[in-house]
Amino acid sequence: MDLVRHLECFVAVAEESHFGRAAARLGMAQPPLSQRIQRLERELGVRLFERTSRQVTITAAGRLLLAEARELLARSESFLAAARRVRDGEKGLLRAALPPDLPGETVAALLDGFRRRHADLELELHELSTTEQLTRLAAHELDIGVVHHPCDVTGLELGPVLRRELGVLLPADAPQARLDAVPLRSLSGYDLILFPRESAPALYDDLLTACARGGYTPASVRHGQGTSFVRGLVLSARAVALAPRDTARRDPPDAPRSARPDAAESGRPGPGRHPGSADVVWRPVAGDPPAWRHSAAWPEGRGDAAVQAFADAAAHALRTTAGAVPDVPARPLHLRPASEFWL
Repeated sequence: MDLVRHLECFVAVAEESHFGRAAARLGMAQPPLSQRIQRLERELGVRLFERTSRQVTITAAGRLLLAEARELLARSESFLAAARRVRDGEKGLLRAALPPDLPGETVAALLDGFRRRHADLELELHELSTTEQLTRLAAHELDIGVVHHPCDVTGLELGPVLRRELGVLLPADAPQARLDAVPLRSLSGYDLILFPRESAPALYDDLLTACARGGYTPASVRHGQGTSFVRGLVLSARAVALAPRDTARRDPPDAPRSARPDAAESGRPGPGRHPGSADVVWRPVAGDPPAWRHSAAWPEGRGDAAVQAFADAAAHALRTTAGAVPDVPARPLHLRPASEFWL
């Protein structure tokens, strides 16, 4: 028995005191309405109405149950409305992930933009590499992520692909620091600092290929991701790192003014800097610079309103805080074996 539908019939007859008017209100014929009231009475073991040829009168038992019936109907409406909000992504839990290289300003802007649209939605946010995100998306343990391209996007839908051009982090006293833009071939002799390959294998190989095309083949590749760790390697290990411009602005809160990028990017010693002391500067790469490409990604067919709102917030945050621009890659974004990368 459809209890909700039967209770709707009970309330309609009680309020109309007439089967014909109640049937018209419910959009049904009178005989099925009478049958539903009879079945409800049998199920409850209670007589709800006294019927005569001229009128229908609710019984004392019916009056006692009428308030309960109205409350149950109201709760069922509330339940169905909540289910619709969950279905449409307006309520519930969204499991999302971001890569560890996004600047804090981008993360904050993304969260602020998302919460303005979905304040009632619980957001479970993780910091995961592209490889980890792809694994969890495939296992349906993640609803959406922001990934690096190229990667294997089989079974995924993507938001707009955005490009962040990479420059080079190098010691301020390096000869290349005096250049407005650094040719990759001029970095020969320096080791290269990259994130661990397992974090995003295809991107890792793509960056090495871009370096080789530009005439730079590092003697060795050192692995690091944390800003302070990478800067330490640059300062002490005759190494350089490829990084977006915003990386140069990430300094410890207590860093002296002379050690901050706005003083260092000129390539000249800043006020208070001891002659010969080392610092790290960021310079653009000359010619066609390598780039990081990001987009939101989620399983096909699962892009509800919350997923779309997160994807929109991610794209907006990357554009406004990380200098990302729309990108139409010349080559596919799908994962390819490293041997297929051409020079």
